[in-house]
Amino acid sequence: MTDLRTKYLGLDLKNPLVPSASPLSRSLDTARQLEDAGAAAIVMYSLFEEELRQEEESATRFLIHQEIGFGEADSFLPFHEHAYARGLEQYLEQVAALKRSLEIPVIASLNGVTLSGWVEHGKELQQAGADALELNVYYIAADLHEPGSVIEARYLELLRELRRHVSVPITMKLSPQFSALSNFVMRLEEAGADGVALFNRFYQPDIDLQHMRVTPRLHLSTSADALVAMRWIAILHGRVQLSLAATGGVHSAEDALKMVLAGADVTHLCSALLQHGPQRLAEILKDMEVWLENSGYDSLESVKGMVSQLQTADPVAFERANYMAVLDSFSAGTGVRV
Repeated sequence: MTDLRTKYLGLDLKNPLVPSASPLSRSLDTARQLEDAGAAAIVMYSLFEEELRQEEESATRFLIHQEIGFGEADSFLPFHEHAYARGLEQYLEQVAALKRSLEIPVIASLNGVTLSGWVEHGKELQQAGADALELNVYYIAADLHEPGSVIEARYLELLRELRRHVSVPITMKLSPQFSALSNFVMRLEEAGADGVALFNRFYQPDIDLQHMRVTPRLHLSTSADALVAMRWIAILHGRVQLSLAATGGVHSAEDALKMVLAGADVTHLCSALLQHGPQRLAEILKDMEVWLENSGYDSLESVKGMVSQLQTADPVAFERANYMAVLDSFSAGTGVRV
């Protein structure tokens, strides 16, 4: 039988398929279905620090300053702070519930914006039983006067401070928009990161032409979205020692295998599971086993990084030459003269 075991963030996993942060982890039943389908670990839905701060402000207004001057009306207001189920409390309870219900590792996802918030919530997530923390600094660099070095320094400061207060593994979920990604990943490793997840998908605003306003719109990923992560994982494999996770665009066994061949330790799944349900994970896992067996490999480890930049016969294929080759390979449609 093909050995699909891998190691991620120091955790021994039975295979490389790990559902990423999504609403699926809000349900214990769905989480169990993912485990039964073969998930090697699960990343919980994200805990958003700014959302918690808004809840705190609302609670202060309605719980601490609740008197409105009419005795009968005041009696309908909650008189005890615990009458509200706070988002953080719910999240911590879900961490504990998943740990009780599942045998696979549970990775908490923290979307933080301030130094104090990361440290405070990170410590609480560790105490609740999380096996690791995935940190997602969802930050759009829109300030014209803020240089890239300041943004990188903020990430590093957040990581170092959290590393001082928690002992569980930490992985940083990054966007592809850093100007010198390889160097930045190396500095994250030096600052205490145990892994990086490449890449976070910034959901883009759209414009509603009828109402002339900006509107949010969710577009699920496609397999083509995975290619940017595949390139950078291939470049980083063997050059850094931290764990490499591919996230965004993994929909099939072919997508997952390409990531592993590039050097990924795990591949995250989200859109494919939202579209097709937990059983899709089992199908991908089976197809990976079939490909490895038919190709003559007895383990996943034997092919990991086989087509990374350090191992491929054509290293520049992941850089500029690849760009030129793609342009030269394009064929115009019938009747189009180029």
